[in-house]
Amino acid sequence: MSGHSKWATTKHKKAVIDAKRGKLFAKLIKNIEVAARMGGVDLDGNPTLYDAVQKAKKQSVPNKNIDSAIKRGGGLEAGGADYETIMYEGYGPNGVAVLIECLTDNRNRAASDVRVAMTRNGGSMADPGSVSYLFNRKGVVIVPKGELTEDDVLAAVLDAGAEEVNDLGENFEVLSDGVRADPLVRGDQASGAAGARLRVDRLPPPPPGGGPPRPPPPAPPRCQWHPIACTNR
Repeated sequence: MSGHSKWATTKHKKAVIDAKRGKLFAKLIKNIEVAARMGGVDLDGNPTLYDAVQKAKKQSVPNKNIDSAIKRGGGLEAGGADYETIMYEGYGPNGVAVLIECLTDNRNRAASDVRVAMTRNGGSMADPGSVSYLFNRKGVVIVPKGELTEDDVLAAVLDAGAEEVNDLGENFEVLSDGVRADPLVRGDQASGAAGARLRVDRLPPPPPGGGPPRPPPPAPPRCQWHPIACTNR
């Protein structure tokens, strides 16, 4: 009986792990589809798609699934849900500006979910344009320091379109205009950096007169951008 109980426990644990893994895979595949639909299937010209593909590969999503998602998003293959990206604006507690990017296949449900989440947490919705001007779309590459110096990173990424390099303690943060951010990763890799991570983000501008640098993660800046994915369950 003990052997049977052990197998039953193992089976249930495996079922839970598989369910979580399947949910994660579905989310990553959906992000790839939407990125390909919004910006095209060219990884070099679509940093959002490049980022989505890299995240999927890190989670061991099969290449076949990734390729199919790109084709569906680019209209080269039938199938896939009709997702759209909607931007909401609002204010959090103490007047903190909040920009919410929502990926959904149901616009009405998404609006309701966002409004409820904001209200329950002491925030309020705002009219379009109320806070979006506070944010700039940037390509952000996080580079583990290792043996690298700031000069090494600068030399590798300046020709790739980098605008700024910040020292975050254990990592360097490289910023670009967000249009072609993937060359930065290749530049960092050429400099010997391992594990460089790319994301396309919306960041508040620096304070007037330069001011102190943004604090390193996880401490957020005062203005925050929150991606929220709304899907049917």
